Amino acid sequence: MEEDTDYRIRFSSLCFINDHVGFQGTVKTSPNDFVVIEIDEQGQLVNRAIDETVYKVSEIQPEPNNFAKKQKLNLQNVIFQPESNQEVNPLTEFFEGDQNHRSCSEKQDTVNGATAKCEEENIDLLSSLLGEKTSELLNQFACDVKGKWNSKTDTFESSPEFSLGRILDRNQRAILHSAVRQTFPFLITVGKNSEIVVRPNLEYKELCHLVSEEEALDFFKYLDAKKENSRFTFKPDRSKDHRKAVHHFLNKKFGNLVETKSFPEQNYSVGNPNVITVRFREKAHKHGKRHFGCQEKQIVYTAFTLRKENLEMFEAISFLAIKLGVIPSDFSYAGLKDKKAITYQAMVVRKVTPERLKDIEKEIEKKRMNVFNIRSVSDSLRLGQLRGNHFDIVIRNLKNQIHDSANLRERIVEAIESVKNKGFVNYYGPQRFGKGRKVQTDQIGLALLKSEMVNAIKLFLTPEDTDDPVNKAKRYFLQTEDAKGTLSLMPEFKVRERALLESLHRFGLTEEGCIQGWFSFPHSMRIFYIHAYSSKVWNEAASYRLATYGCRVVEGDLVCVDEDVGEHFPGSKVTWIFKHFEHTYSFFLGYNIQYPKNKVGQWYHDILSRDGLQACRFKIPTLKLNVPGCYRQIVKHPQHISYQLAHHNAEGDVDGSHTSEAPSSLLISFDLDASCYATVCLREMMK
Repeated sequence: MEEDTDYRIRFSSLCFINDHVGFQGTVKTSPNDFVVIEIDEQGQLVNRAIDETVYKVSEIQPEPNNFAKKQKLNLQNVIFQPESNQEVNPLTEFFEGDQNHRSCSEKQDTVNGATAKCEEENIDLLSSLLGEKTSELLNQFACDVKGKWNSKTDTFESSPEFSLGRILDRNQRAILHSAVRQTFPFLITVGKNSEIVVRPNLEYKELCHLVSEEEALDFFKYLDAKKENSRFTFKPDRSKDHRKAVHHFLNKKFGNLVETKSFPEQNYSVGNPNVITVRFREKAHKHGKRHFGCQEKQIVYTAFTLRKENLEMFEAISFLAIKLGVIPSDFSYAGLKDKKAITYQAMVVRKVTPERLKDIEKEIEKKRMNVFNIRSVSDSLRLGQLRGNHFDIVIRNLKNQIHDSANLRERIVEAIESVKNKGFVNYYGPQRFGKGRKVQTDQIGLALLKSEMVNAIKLFLTPEDTDDPVNKAKRYFLQTEDAKGTLSLMPEFKVRERALLESLHRFGLTEEGCIQGWFSFPHSMRIFYIHAYSSKVWNEAASYRLATYGCRVVEGDLVCVDEDVGEHFPGSKVTWIFKHFEHTYSFFLGYNIQYPKNKVGQWYHDILSRDGLQACRFKIPTLKLNVPGCYRQIVKHPQHISYQLAHHNAEGDVDGSHTSEAPSSLLISFDLDASCYATVCLREMMK
């Protein structure tokens, strides 16, 4: 893969997990060849309302299979060979905050006529939405769940699932979620990349051990309705210990949504202490502040979709900040995006009205930026607040690997299918470490972790071996340490460098002055350098782990004990392997976390000692940075892959791949989870 000349050198130590031959080609010939579209938490492409014609490749997708998926995990090679032909792997995905699972109970024999009529309507609705075959399979899945629960052994070795397939229309998905919940209230529905997956509602089953199924049914219907100022009352219960157990369960499972007490009711004189009443929590005032007679001034938040072309993200934010009269830290976003690409991503800016943002639309077009979907919202975005990214990529100048005489078309198809089925090592990609050849972002992060503030500044301002104005200015600074003189040489468009130099001119090139200099950057950028160092170590650790133990799970490895987790899951979900353990294997990132109790854990500590971080807790109080660490899965799979091999005629137009000639370009489309890199996926594919 020829993305830049240093790619092979930088990533020569990273390994592959597939044994196909691969092929050669050129990636990112132009920004138009690499389109990145963010997928929000609801599974929607953030530019969907903007331009429906962008997905020429992604439209070529097979219809999803509808079948019940009962997980039977294999301990051997578990991280490299998930169940094939499944578009959704519940071990690598978690739909956080899903509100579509709060209704469940078996149909009651004593159900009234109105309820029965409603259920019949829901069944008819399901049949019309899903088709007779899928509807029948769903009914069978529901019967299997109830049958298992009603048997003497009512536990599942693994959580069974049933896929309803991908429903592209958002409104239709919402109707389907509701219809399934109302028809089978003992099941939950989970959304993922436009797909709806059905699972047993274990919370319902647990509540049925405490109250009657009728009460459990009514309670979950109450939750599902979400009617403001409404209340739900359980039947009177004279056992204080039993009421305490119900209180404990409700607060543990739904405490962020409801509160339980003995509330004064008109139907009860002075309230009935033997009755548990539930009500929805009142929405707390923003930031916990209260109103005292007068309403406090609300902070304005405006959300929008940013489209940028061949533009570094921090440069785009700095330019927007200048035009809007705010500072870069007033912008929030869910993830970083490539420079040499056309990218679409969700953003939120504080202290700017939608009208003000619309006023600059024409001004920013000259900077290869556009803003869409402008609207008012109630809060900022946070890093990681996305499902993933959709990629439309063109790979040009296709050819065989050296000394490979096989059919090129067959090699390409073989490579795509191999990665589709077996995945790729979830390395951090080259853009994580910057384009610098002399100094990369991980080196700056290491200097910050060692509290070498002056050295970190000098690394940031280290020039490359070119004579362009930016590098001339940087070279002058290292030779003279004259911040004011360097500022006069630094081009206006280098907003970050100029902000740093202005701070150094004011405070001086001392330890304290450099700390103030780093505060000229927003928090997201300061912590970016720390993450870059952690990412580099993680890449090395993943390679060492695979070289030492290969595919097999071994004693001392870290595993995830909860199947329903995604990327960067908390430490409470992680444990060690001691003997046999049938759960997905995971890896780690950071310092202030658990480490494997085998050679990999010792390797990690040796690397930190090598870099002078044996006592580091990944906290830099002077820069207000705290990196407790997280966990990262070692293998990922591209989803919803589609591709087209094409030829270019004499006029340069693309023709379909109907001839026997070797194709000249590959148009490929796929989705990746958050924090995964398309360049790394392509590296595994192309070898």
